[in-house]
Amino acid sequence: MPSTYRVAVIGSTGQGNYGHGLDMVWKNLPQCEVVAVADDHPDGLANAKMRLGVQQGFESYHSMLEAVQPDLVSVAPRWTHQHRDMVIAAARAGVKGIYLEKPVCRSLEEADEMLEECRKSQTKVAVAHQTRYSPILKVVYGMIHDGTLGDLLEIHARGKEDHRGGGEDLWVLGTHVLNLMQFLGGGPQWCTSMILQQGQLAGPGDIHPGNEGLGPIAGDAIQAHFALESGAIGRWSSIRDAAAQPSRFGITLKGSRGLITMGTGFLPKAYWLANPSWNTGSNQRPWTPISSNGPGQLEPLEDGGLQAGNVLACQDLIAAIEDDRQPESNLADASLTTEMILGVFESHRTGKRISFPMSSRQHPLTLPFEWKGS
Repeated sequence: MPSTYRVAVIGSTGQGNYGHGLDMVWKNLPQCEVVAVADDHPDGLANAKMRLGVQQGFESYHSMLEAVQPDLVSVAPRWTHQHRDMVIAAARAGVKGIYLEKPVCRSLEEADEMLEECRKSQTKVAVAHQTRYSPILKVVYGMIHDGTLGDLLEIHARGKEDHRGGGEDLWVLGTHVLNLMQFLGGGPQWCTSMILQQGQLAGPGDIHPGNEGLGPIAGDAIQAHFALESGAIGRWSSIRDAAAQPSRFGITLKGSRGLITMGTGFLPKAYWLANPSWNTGSNQRPWTPISSNGPGQLEPLEDGGLQAGNVLACQDLIAAIEDDRQPESNLADASLTTEMILGVFESHRTGKRISFPMSSRQHPLTLPFEWKGS
């Protein structure tokens, strides 16, 4: 393996920019050197070259990949519609690893194509689900598996429920918490869902192009249930303009011995309630903060925000390349999260419980509804 990894960054100013720090993260890794950046917006390219301290800038990422032949690539734009093409181009250029912004793609067709190209090129892909690298998540995982929580019965996940509540929230924020759901509760077995628009069942007339290149979306309120491999039931809820302060965005784990609540990020707020009734008013037991040292222990780490999660993700990507394994948050893992999201739309479209893996790889909202909606 090279002593220094040569990194190229793909951005797109005005169409997702550089995501949540996927350009600057490499500056925190001494074994990496950013050597080039591509941006199809001339002003954005000039700013990125200055910000990253590189001489080589390209308006075409295809030209950059051919000229630079980097070891690692950041596919940084937050918008989703270019991810498939960017990942496939990088894989075909022979890069060793890709750090990819979420959501990873718009359909299972795109996910399958990305997975196949990366399999053929043996390219490792890490996805920017930063919470997967949180030391607090490791503690929560341990509390499930050492019996502290008891039997895991339910996982309830909510989005931010701001102006994006419903279909957009499901894609943009749901990808984080549904990924945590599958990590903690196991892969999805089936899904049922209900999607509403202004209080009525969403029908074909409510489908519209999503923001940020998401593809077709529908609904301003969504309720979905998943059966998980562990035997637990997963729930997803998002209602537009129902946001709270502090935010409800995160997950709640309900076990036979108590509750755990957890947000997202490198050092998310997390709490443990040792109450098997789940009734916080039934006794005087307080919620106990969970730190990276465990429940009720002082937190020794400083919260570095999403960038700290980015650093851990990229360190793990490099280790995965060198150890010939998959990264912790990898493309197959994130593709399953994408399948959970699309499964919500598919269950509503068909009016039925749907099983995983889904037989159709087309986007559900491009197919006819199987019930008479509005």
